[in-house]
Amino acid sequence: MTTRLAFAVAALAFSSAALAFHCPADMKKIDEAMAKNPKLSAEQMAEVKKYRADGETLHKAGKHQESVDTLAKATKILDIK
Repeated sequence: MTTRLAFAVAALAFSSAALAFHCPADMKKIDEAMAKNPKLSAEQMAEVKKYRADGETLHKAGKHQESVDTLAKATKILDIK
């Protein structure tokens, strides 16, 4: 039983760490796409900037899943694969 608990705790810690590293990669992709002046409406551009900023704030607050989800909205608008 103790081994299972230790494994579960380790798996949870690893998944949180993996998400923590995912956020900066997503932010970098968004920044690179924005630097290419994508053809977006002013409304879309504002949304992308908001999602990017919110994603970084969530990442810094340790809310990595929320950050990944928020940044995914920006990558979808930018059509980043």
